[in-house]
Amino acid sequence: MTTPASVLTLEEINSMSRDEFVAKLGGIFEHSPWVAEMAYGQLPFHSVQQLHTVMLEAARSAGHSRVEELLRAHPDLATRLQVSPLSAVEQQGAGLDRLTPEEFTRLTELNVAYTEKFGFPFILAVRGKNKDDIIAAIEERVNRTLQDEWEQALAEIGTITGFRLNDLIIEKSAEA
Repeated sequence: MTTPASVLTLEEINSMSRDEFVAKLGGIFEHSPWVAEMAYGQLPFHSVQQLHTVMLEAARSAGHSRVEELLRAHPDLATRLQVSPLSAVEQQGAGLDRLTPEEFTRLTELNVAYTEKFGFPFILAVRGKNKDDIIAAIEERVNRTLQDEWEQALAEIGTITGFRLNDLIIEKSAEA
């Protein structure tokens, strides 16, 4: 994955107003700036890991309907629809922008079956995976229970958001 144009320090994060914090971190959890809003009250953060833990706790403790909203905010993998810039870069890195027509059809069918069964799209941290890994994962996971997939989807979101935060924030400034 490419590094964002402007990397932030933890010190900068800790000195932000609520609006700045949400503007900078609101996209870490796909189309769910409310996670950053909830985490803001825990300032200051002593590490990127602590910030990530607080954000995950905010997401998980938000109540069933809000968590379901978060799950549904994720795009289908390899969709031809509009995805967030972070999702687009992540999917390109896994080769999902270079699927054959047959692979695209298969992944689309699996995405539809998964979403119909679980009520939210298939979520997978695709960094380090290729298109074959992704297709194999959805083929296996579409056969799970709702409870198992709910937990797996939240775990995948944890991995995705951890990557995003670590790409965006460094612990110390260069002159420290």
